Amino acid sequence: MSLHFYRARWQGADYVASPEPHSLELWVRLRRPEPADGFEEVEPGCHVRTVPAEECAALDFVTTVCDWRGERFQVHDERDGHLLLEYLGASALTATELGLERVERGVYRIWVPRTEANDLREHSVSAHVGK
Repeated sequence: MSLHFYRARWQGADYVASPEPHSLELWVRLRRPEPADGFEEVEPGCHVRTVPAEECAALDFVTTVCDWRGERFQVHDERDGHLLLEYLGASALTATELGLERVERGVYRIWVPRTEANDLREHSVSAHVGK
């Protein structure tokens, strides 16, 4: 499971992507596991093509979110069957009541068994600056 990544839609297909700022415009590196016209193999199983962002129909930043004990969280890591969750609510009192660790002002995290996380899903936000 990829927890945080960019996704671009180019010529009708979705790709894992990376924005690449250039001096006058934004470009996007598109990745795919199989060979295709215009894609260069940079390592086994990774083929890359760089295109101007304005050629992309969409560019989104995707995160993984879930519910735990009735609250919404962002998933930051996964290790040995556990998820590192970061609280998305705005209540320090709720965070404390849930037993979350304060890692900095307003940021609360906890490791929980993956089986306790409900409704794992992708949440995407448009990062597109072109079309």
